[in-house]
Amino acid sequence: MSVIADTTVVSNFACIEQLDILRQLHETIYISVEVHEEMKTGLEEGYQFYAFLDNHIYPFEESGWIKLTNMVDNQEFRLFSKLPSSLHPGEASSLAIAHHRGWLFMTDDLTARRQAKRLGIRLSGSLGCLVLAIERHLCTLGEANYWLNRMIEQDYKSPVNDLSSLISAGV
Repeated sequence: MSVIADTTVVSNFACIEQLDILRQLHETIYISVEVHEEMKTGLEEGYQFYAFLDNHIYPFEESGWIKLTNMVDNQEFRLFSKLPSSLHPGEASSLAIAHHRGWLFMTDDLTARRQAKRLGIRLSGSLGCLVLAIERHLCTLGEANYWLNRMIEQDYKSPVNDLSSLISAGV
């Protein structure tokens, strides 16, 4: 299944220098042009972890595993225009694309998650990626908790600070 991410999940893994975990979990991740614009703005605002992101993005890097995509049909544009204005353009475009293409949507934004559930879009986020990394033996629970706490230090508003309950709950 194809995966599209908004700024939140990519940012959380980029800020702790663990983008490779996302690559190992999902061979290819798509981001919308609007998400890329948000990341460029973030770099201009001083978020230095975005500085090398274009090295992972196709078409800027021929071997990039993060691929730019755009809304391409009227259904995607119509849904984009009907979504609440409280969503950033990156979230709204990602939702429209995920909905009409049947893709998994990765976000940590609560408003975007609520819209995704309303639209019947499959969801994941930073916590889901960390749990999946443990389940696939890409890291230990201790490593994942360390990364989670580094994300929290960088201002990620996580509902948990220990993944143990999510592992035992089968989330």
